[in-house]
Amino acid sequence: MKIAVAGGTGVAGRWTVEALRAGGHEVIVIARSAGTDLVTGDGLDAALAGVDAVIDATNVASSGKRASSEFFEATARTLMRTAAVAGVRHIVALSIIGIDRVPYGYYQGKLRQEKVLQESPVPVSILRAAQFHEFPGQYLAKLPGPVVIVPRWRAQPVAAREVGAALARIAAGDPVAMSELAGPREETMADMIRQVVRARGDRRLIVSVRLPGATGKAMAAGGGLPARPGLRGTQTFADWVTGQRARGTL
Repeated sequence: MKIAVAGGTGVAGRWTVEALRAGGHEVIVIARSAGTDLVTGDGLDAALAGVDAVIDATNVASSGKRASSEFFEATARTLMRTAAVAGVRHIVALSIIGIDRVPYGYYQGKLRQEKVLQESPVPVSILRAAQFHEFPGQYLAKLPGPVVIVPRWRAQPVAAREVGAALARIAAGDPVAMSELAGPREETMADMIRQVVRARGDRRLIVSVRLPGATGKAMAAGGGLPARPGLRGTQTFADWVTGQRARGTL
């Protein structure tokens, strides 16, 4: 099959591209660096020519509700409109577990994306995934000081590699309206970040606090945990950290 991956240079997108190529599929990477803009649609007609399925693993840096909602609505509408004209038979969108239970700004944007995709003339599959094992490192990179404040946050993290493999399988098969993929074990975000800090030989202090309001309450109560039976990854966060440390990539 010929499958396009929007956001194919990102954390999940790179693993998706790798999984598709390993499965013998022809892959088209949709990214600004590849000359395609999913917001404006520039270059998208050419990128989707002859494509059987398209996977949307795009992301936006802003965590605010307005900016993320505008981005995901624009990209969803552009993608489904252009895909329909191009004769694409299947759209697969990567979303996040708990976005309907945790009233966080970025999650509101992802909910808007899902709602817009319900209008798609092309059949759509949505995969809601848990936080990636890679997330704690990204979190630490944004808070460089000696003390790192972490919300009380129950999670069931999954390796981005396993997310990419799942997206590839879904794209190559029949549409599935909604599915969830979480890791094999529940964790707390503070403990995950402490594991990364220790593995790096860092001395930074990790302090877990309950965020105020409905968002903090939902995060602490497990609003980000899978709410239904579904796909489960096999690699634990501890095993992932061990592997990354051995390769010098943590």
